[in-house]
Amino acid sequence: MSLFGGPKIKVKVVIKGRIGEGWRDIDRTLKLPEGATLAELIATADRKGVPLRHAIDNSPHLRHTLMLNGERCPVEENLERPLRDGDQVYLLAPMAGG
Repeated sequence: MSLFGGPKIKVKVVIKGRIGEGWRDIDRTLKLPEGATLAELIATADRKGVPLRHAIDNSPHLRHTLMLNGERCPVEENLERPLRDGDQVYLLAPMAGG
């Protein structure tokens, strides 16, 4: 699948909380070719400077708690899952306090 030309979809990526050594507060919408997968979203985010892969790699628990449209979507099990226009991907680091 070519990443250039053809119909596009928009996918919102939100990353919030302490991830690795730093705090993240990212809310970006990325354009992808129609039929793009979660793996392609992660690669495109890298190219666009959105640290989605970094967040997943540096907070292993997030690999299992990534959310797609409000539903848990473990990364490894869903890399080939096609995305649709308007999809929303969230990585929300757990918060603790008292």
